[in-house]
Amino acid sequence: MSEKLTKATRFQYEQMNQMPEGEKPVFHVSAPAGWINDPNGFSVYKGKVHLFYQYHPYSICWGPMHWGHSVTDDMIKWKTEPVALAPDQEYDKKGCFSGSAVQAGDRHVLIYTGVTDEEKSDGSREERQNQCIAFGDGVTYEKSPQNPVITGDMLPQGCSQIDFRDPKIWEEDGKYYLIVGNKSEKYKGQVVLFSSSDLEKWKFETILAENTSGKIGCMWECPDFFELNGTHILICSPQNMTAEGLEFHNGHNSLYFSGKYEKQSHTFIKDEPRSLDYGLDFYAPQTTCLPDGRRVMIAWMKSWDSCVIPDGQSWQGMMTLPRELEYVNGILFQKPVRELEKYHKNPVYYKEAEIKDKTELPGIRGRILDMTVEIPEGDYEEFRIDLAHNESYTTSYTYYRKQGILETDRTYCGINKDVVCQRKMKIRGTEKALKLRFILDRQSIELFVNEGRQVSTTAICTPQEAERIVFSCDRSIKVNIQMYEIA
Repeated sequence: MSEKLTKATRFQYEQMNQMPEGEKPVFHVSAPAGWINDPNGFSVYKGKVHLFYQYHPYSICWGPMHWGHSVTDDMIKWKTEPVALAPDQEYDKKGCFSGSAVQAGDRHVLIYTGVTDEEKSDGSREERQNQCIAFGDGVTYEKSPQNPVITGDMLPQGCSQIDFRDPKIWEEDGKYYLIVGNKSEKYKGQVVLFSSSDLEKWKFETILAENTSGKIGCMWECPDFFELNGTHILICSPQNMTAEGLEFHNGHNSLYFSGKYEKQSHTFIKDEPRSLDYGLDFYAPQTTCLPDGRRVMIAWMKSWDSCVIPDGQSWQGMMTLPRELEYVNGILFQKPVRELEKYHKNPVYYKEAEIKDKTELPGIRGRILDMTVEIPEGDYEEFRIDLAHNESYTTSYTYYRKQGILETDRTYCGINKDVVCQRKMKIRGTEKALKLRFILDRQSIELFVNEGRQVSTTAICTPQEAERIVFSCDRSIKVNIQMYEIA
């Protein structure tokens, strides 16, 4: 184990054992110490689900990237493992950036972007991003002596060697493929495809997809590519987009393309993009396929432009709850993994509870819970739910019925910096009733709309004593509610 890896693991352990109880999420992966961002290496190895992540253990700010590591049997309760990768080689001395993992025989294979620099003819230095590989047993990992296994000079003319990162690997018909995010010389995002028979000798195949319209970001980070119900899905996180209606917001988005993939020619004909999440904190999602066939996705529950934590907190960053994906009638549905239901306790049910003005219901409160609210048809104008609420704090969700718009607002959640606090989504579909499922875990709220047709993910920094839930409506309506605590 390298000196840097040993140091990071030791520091992680020391910091974890100094953190106060009751501060961190109960069932979301969070930073063991310091900073985390993108999920990496989300994979199944020898029957367990592994999740790695971009990790800087020494501060709550982004720094030279390591790979932190957590493992689970059920995607709800996670165990922190030792740091898997540290920037300790010439080819990754500026960071072990994002990547993915696959089981190959008995080996767990990590593939990541190693960041270094090289001297130019004028004596200046310029960053380079190349793809590197490591082999392990689920706990310890050794980097390949062949690294880097994919270099920027393998790309065709017009592709960037500076913005060339985040490989996603999969095995198909006895061969390995991976896609990598890239930026063209014209500053347009794209995804490039490589193949290999042995994981260490790789061949460039094609530019699988690119930003032909010019509207979908200048760099496509963290791409993923898979099949669902006969349709191929390309996920990516484009940088520096301009807002477009309520579908895309300014800055960094996460979206998906559905389409048809011709395997022999490696041609992907994609449809128009759609957002993956309409909340305030969702980026860099990655998927894996479970042994039972479910495709599950997890993402970083933060945003580069609003990394907000309470003053004095010694860790920064968490992941979303893993979500099962289904593609039905042109829509990518997302639902919380069903394993969450095993942790339900203390159920509370209301059938046709009357809501008018401000209403609180006995037993409906808390900060670690799973609550579904069914709102029927009606002639009301606005329906609102305030969560993590008391006299000083609240995070609100308001449905404007006539416009068919649902608004998330965390202005009063405890943030004391000038960051984005509101976002709206246009409700899809023709249903006149509305079904809202809220998953709360201390510092986060994930909202699944109409069985996961749309999702809104938001991080909050509200004191734990703010646990009231308040319903309000401008007319009298009756709603159905089911709520479970999670333990």
